[in-house]
Amino acid sequence: MPMKHVWIPGKKWKIPLVSLTAVIFLLFLWWTAALVIDAAIILPAPHTVAVELFGLLGSARFWTSVLITFYRGITGFLISLIIGVVVGIAAGLSLPLHALFKPLIIVIRTTPVMSVVLIALLWFRTGTVPIFSTFLIAFPVITQNIIAGIRQTDTGLLEMGRSYGLSPGRRLLYISIPSVLPYLVSGAETALGLTWKVVVAAEVLSIPAFGVGSEMQLAQMSLETAQVFAWTAVAILLSSFSHWVFSRIVRKTVWSRKYGD
Repeated sequence: MPMKHVWIPGKKWKIPLVSLTAVIFLLFLWWTAALVIDAAIILPAPHTVAVELFGLLGSARFWTSVLITFYRGITGFLISLIIGVVVGIAAGLSLPLHALFKPLIIVIRTTPVMSVVLIALLWFRTGTVPIFSTFLIAFPVITQNIIAGIRQTDTGLLEMGRSYGLSPGRRLLYISIPSVLPYLVSGAETALGLTWKVVVAAEVLSIPAFGVGSEMQLAQMSLETAQVFAWTAVAILLSSFSHWVFSRIVRKTVWSRKYGD
């Protein structure tokens, strides 16, 4: 029997407090390490990075780089989501198709991210490399989750639907889709987490004209360590923002109201 989550009424306010305490503790460790090392070129203090970040906010280049990186990440993620769902459904419903796609999925999943980026550099323009790399890394995650969801669909429910005369469309709508949705959400969330790591890494290597990774690489080449940390914080904020938006979308779906949050 799976363990049930126990919720204590009236304690919801403690969750943000615990998270805030953890953040403050990590900042304290960072500040202490920076104080001990006493070399800003190796580890700048948190307040130094904060000053650098606020200085970047007034630059038009900053916002252009952030928006272009966001565009690349979301584009790569959406392409992987659409193709991953289509391939996952096809492979989940057909054993021959599953056997056809399985080696490809395994090869993609086991290929190092840096190898994907370097190969993409040979094929595409620098601005397209992050999108292609993001798609290739996120695609197998979503596909495998969709396949697993279809394989885990209760065949008894499907047989019951047939016996009650439900059309294939209604069986898909009321039985198959609700069974696959948890796997889709889980796979999409994992793929979204990978998206920002891959897109920034691809920008660092390809150095397009604009991008968070490009600015990070240029700052590193100039030994501007505080600026590298500032751009890293921007990448983290992009990831957090996308996860926040994703969680809000999920919570407003029928699936969330049925299965809980």
